[in-house]
Amino acid sequence: MIRSVFLFIGLILLLSSHAIVDTPEEHTVTHLSQPVEINSIWNKAPWKSIPPLTVNHYMGDRPEHQPEVQAKVVYDEEAIYVIFRVKDRYVRCVTEQYQGSVYKDSCIEFFFTPAADISLGYFNLEMNCIGTALFKFHDTLNDSLIEVSESDFDQVEVAHSVSSPVTDEIQEPTTWTVEYRIPFSILNKYVNLTQPAPGVEWKANFYKIANDSSHPHWLTWSKVDLPKPDFHRPEFFGTLKF
Repeated sequence: MIRSVFLFIGLILLLSSHAIVDTPEEHTVTHLSQPVEINSIWNKAPWKSIPPLTVNHYMGDRPEHQPEVQAKVVYDEEAIYVIFRVKDRYVRCVTEQYQGSVYKDSCIEFFFTPAADISLGYFNLEMNCIGTALFKFHDTLNDSLIEVSESDFDQVEVAHSVSSPVTDEIQEPTTWTVEYRIPFSILNKYVNLTQPAPGVEWKANFYKIANDSSHPHWLTWSKVDLPKPDFHRPEFFGTLKF
């Protein structure tokens, strides 16, 4: 009898632990009545009153260096705003060409479906610490990959705290920020987005990556439960609740 009780308790704990691990993250996105000035300052208004989300799950083996990564998101009638703060080390950043291999550098990433249905496809906006971007749309319905044109990306306001390429890796503790504003009008060229409003949900994930660092790592906000790093897995996206 006692053995059966312990087995039952063990089963309940096992199921509970799996439920916790497998539950995607959720985050509430605040509406603003005034636009945000894009200057990569983390503690300015309105950001200082906005709760952050934390990018602290890792893919693959536990990294030797795991930076402290937070992001904040807000929106207004015309755009969505995102800011990242990374308390980092081993910072490297050499890619300066739009649509280049920014993921090899010290890089933050925002993957998102601008709707509640991931079958519509998703954007991946990847940006290194000097503001160089890779921006694409994965059109799941038509099984195609579309690059967001450079003229469209020019309408995304970007600011970053690291001003120039870092060819000699910065090994000491370094905090850096990246901030941007994405107009909904750009996204609408590639997919029929669901306009943010109270009660609307988007699917998304936030990442921190450093492929070619001396201390590589692959971090996520909503856990990607796979043995090796794989960012293009929208089935693991969390939920942004506007």
